[in-house]
This record gives sequence, C-alpha cells and structure tokens, in this order.
Amino acid sequence: MYAPLFGGLVIPARVKIFLAAGLSFCIYPMLLTPGTASADHLVPVINEGLSLWSLASVISAELGIGLIIGYGSSLPLIALQWAGRSISQQLGLGIAEVFNPGEEQGRMLSQLFFLLALAGFVSLNGHLILFSTLIETFQNIPLGGFGVDQHAINLIVGLLTSMLHVALRIAAPLFCLIFLETIVTGFLMRTVPQMNILSIGFAIKILLGIGLLMVAIGTQTSVLVEIWFSTFANLSQFFSPGSLPSVGMW
Repeated sequence: MYAPLFGGLVIPARVKIFLAAGLSFCIYPMLLTPGTASADHLVPVINEGLSLWSLASVISAELGIGLIIGYGSSLPLIALQWAGRSISQQLGLGIAEVFNPGEEQGRMLSQLFFLLALAGFVSLNGHLILFSTLIETFQNIPLGGFGVDQHAINLIVGLLTSMLHVALRIAAPLFCLIFLETIVTGFLMRTVPQMNILSIGFAIKILLGIGLLMVAIGTQTSVLVEIWFSTFANLSQFFSPGSLPSVGMW
C-alpha cells in the first residue's frame, strides 16, 4: 500500500496485508455483478479459463491502477515535505532531525508540514475518498483492461506540476523573507563593520522565519484544502466513465 496513512512505516506489514485482503473480499462480489465493466469482462474470461499470460496481464494492469491512486494521492504530502525541507535548509535548521511516523527521520519543518497535510487528509475523509475511487475503477474499467496512454501520462505530469506549484506556493513567502533579511544583514555589515552581525544574524533569521511560519500556517489552511480536493478530483475524473484511458494491456 502506497496511499497516505496506509503506507506508513509504523503500520505493520501484517495489518496492511489483512486490510488488502479485507478490501478484496468486499470488492469481489462486485466483480460478478451484472452491468459493471469488470463483470462484463471477467465472467466470459472465467468461463473460457484463465491462462498464466492472461493472469499476469490482469495483475500488472491492476497494479498500475493501484500505483496511480497511491502515488497520486501521496504527492501533496511529498510537496509539503519538500517545502518544509527547503525552508529548514534556508533557516539553518537542517541539522535538527526528528522521527517521522510515516517514513524515515527527516528535518523538523518537513515533518511538521507532513503531519499537517496528513491531518488534513484524514479530516477531509481522504481515506474514504480513496476507497470510493478504488471501487469506481472496478465499476468503470474492465478487470485487466487498463492501459497507459497519453491520458495517463498527462495525469501524472499534471500531478507532478501541481506538486511543484504547491511546494513553491507554500515556501515562497518564507523565501522572500529570508532573502530580504540577507540583504539587510549584508547592508549592516557594510555600513557598520564594528557590529558582529554573524553572531546575531543567525538567531534573527530563525526568529523571523518561525514568526512568519506561525502566521502562514493559519492562512495556508485554504491552500491545504484546495490541494487535497484538487488531487481527489483529478484521480476521480481520470477513472470516470467519460474519461477512461484506452483499454489494452501494458
């Protein structure tokens, strides 16, 4: 499992296996329900018999769907982690590392942004939306009939572009503040050489950065909500009946 909240390192592999098995058990009756794309495709295949090649192609196609949903929904977390990592580096907090319950150890602000994004994901019922999107894929796409085409490539490129846009949008205010602080510090060093700016410049930069960060966290809530809703909408639209990729094996 690669989706947010379910793919964390703190979740035992046994729990992930049981969760995947439980979802499979719940979804399987849907595969045989007349009228769904999976049933219309699966029932004739079962009647004709499954070969090793057809089974491998079905598994690879379904893995592709799962990877797109899992990694696509994880991109907002990656974007905010990147923003936090960049800000930590600019503020001089790169040495400090904390434990990340979702991944390995990382920088302090990076993990703060990660936890905020994860909290937004849970509060918006993102886990339920992902389950709903997964179920829709079985209703709209024949089992083993998913193929990577230009439409899928456009989705991946669009999600990556949005990730970079979001990361820059979050980090830009602090980057501008740090840039201005550096200019002022350099000006003071040139005009008042007797003053030891280096001894206080580091502390000033951290205080200004943390102060702006406290203000920005409260104002960036709408941005976080927009990020998640946009990601959910893109994934749901991609697997909708009117916007399906071309049917074919990988």
